[in-house]
Amino acid sequence: MNELFPNFRDPLFGIIIIAISIFAISFLTYTFGLYREKKTRKEYRKLLKRFEIGKLKDDDFVHLYTTYNLPFDSILLLASSFLHKGNYTKAISVYLTLLEVVKDNVKKEELLELLGTSYFKGGFLQRSKDIYLKILKFSPRNKNALNYLLLIYEKLKEYDNAMDIIEVLDELDVDIKQDKVYIQTLILLEDPIVSFEKKSDLLLKLLDENRFIQRLVAQFLIKYNKPILWQNINKLDIANNLDLFWYLDFNDIDFDVVMKYDLLVQIYCAKGYIKEDIKSDIFELMVLISTKHSTYEVDADLNFEFICSKCKKTHPIFETRCPHCHSILTLKVNPKLAKQTLNISSFL
Repeated sequence: MNELFPNFRDPLFGIIIIAISIFAISFLTYTFGLYREKKTRKEYRKLLKRFEIGKLKDDDFVHLYTTYNLPFDSILLLASSFLHKGNYTKAISVYLTLLEVVKDNVKKEELLELLGTSYFKGGFLQRSKDIYLKILKFSPRNKNALNYLLLIYEKLKEYDNAMDIIEVLDELDVDIKQDKVYIQTLILLEDPIVSFEKKSDLLLKLLDENRFIQRLVAQFLIKYNKPILWQNINKLDIANNLDLFWYLDFNDIDFDVVMKYDLLVQIYCAKGYIKEDIKSDIFELMVLISTKHSTYEVDADLNFEFICSKCKKTHPIFETRCPHCHSILTLKVNPKLAKQTLNISSFL
């Protein structure tokens, strides 16, 4: 009997027990691993199903990062879909949630930049400013943060702070000459002490050296100093300010000056202010001029859209910075035939 079953003190018995223990542990580990993998796949499929119908919750992004080991760049790509779709509130919520679990400083900075952008695009300018100032505390050479901070200060009309940012960007060898002239022009336009006459003179001097600000100069002169506008009409690109001249009131037009410029004559023939049988290279003006000589009453007018020369995006109203790419004074006027409506003032 003793020969059939080894004594527990026998070395062979110990080896058998160890082998059985290893097998049992391996079996249990393998079984638990299968169970866990099955459960994980089930949860992952459930998560994917929710994602397909756009119902991912904020915590789901954390689970994708911490539990499923999805790469951080992939997480940001998923989260940024809300930003690109204009759902800024959701994007902000997701980035704030991820910031609570991300420890790496580089990743945190990237998340903070995206959060600042979301606040900016969502119109939360003060919060966006606070985020970018926080970034600059530990990354003072972050050009993206500096550029957004410049935009924010401009929108908040904190022009002195904007000029400080321009100086920093200049130190970082960023081409900021145009921004500097642009902000200087805005400072002059907003100055409550300088008279309209003095502003007109200073703006015209700036215009002589910086042709790209002519839209700002034209808008100011049309609003506050029309005689100076007509005296300096040769300094303006009439075609790219067509909407401003189109919306001018009849009594504000100097027709002696108008008759010296073919395009102005075409504009006011199309408006019906001048009775001339002329042609125009601009199709929309030619159509309207033709209707003025028609025996039938045609209910037609001009509307305008604006196309950015940099990013080619189209916008319904003129803005000094392109809302899409933030380039300065790159929106070009594009006339469109439309049904006649009540006379409205230009967006100045």
